[in-house]
Amino acid sequence: MRILLVNDDGINAPGLRTMYKHLKEAGHEIIVVAPDNERSASSHSITLRRDISARQVAENEWSIGGTPVDCMVIALQKIVKEPVDLVVSGINAGQNMGEDVLYSGTIAAAIEAAMLGQRAIALSISAYEDQLFDSAAAWTIKMIEKNIADILASREVLNINFPNLPFEEVKGMRLTNTGHRRYYNFITITEEHEDGFDYRVTGSNPHWDLEPGTDSEAIDKGYISVTPLGFELTKPKSFPRTLSWLENQGMLEF
Repeated sequence: MRILLVNDDGINAPGLRTMYKHLKEAGHEIIVVAPDNERSASSHSITLRRDISARQVAENEWSIGGTPVDCMVIALQKIVKEPVDLVVSGINAGQNMGEDVLYSGTIAAAIEAAMLGQRAIALSISAYEDQLFDSAAAWTIKMIEKNIADILASREVLNINFPNLPFEEVKGMRLTNTGHRRYYNFITITEEHEDGFDYRVTGSNPHWDLEPGTDSEAIDKGYISVTPLGFELTKPKSFPRTLSWLENQGMLEF
């Protein structure tokens, strides 16, 4: 397969390099287009009103001075000359579950790929340190060999999270919903001033609601979480009460 590999941790991040190694060893053709440094939590941002550098650092490898979505746009509109079979985003150093999918540059790159007509998966490992990237990469190769790309529908991605376990200790895979999480005390005040203060978002360990069927519950029990994500933003279930309010206020027009 021809695979476009991207991430948000940067082109030299261990997760991306490990995934690259496993894909090459499996015989796939890889094109890497990734940020020149870490762009975690950049969500679906793109860079406006300044030039973005694109530098070829090796054969079929490009380092981009922008966000993960910048990488995907330039990859598919300029760098990649032949159609690709699959876009792989990751492996991210840290989970992308629950509301984290809204912040994640890893997820955003995959969604941008889907918006541009590609089949895409996003990969993350549920650990902030001592990540077992080889295990996650080996499981990804197994999924690709089982034709995971063929189940991807138009305008959707698969958000895949791995428990930080050795390959043989992973219990299997589960189809999951996006769960919920809360962060506490994740703002650190770095300096106080007379007119204010400086602070940093440090991202403390999240507290997960381990509801049955969610991504976080699957990871907690040692399973790989597979969650289909789409980007149809309209919420039809809210139409009746919204329509009722419009009618009651006399603001509904036909």
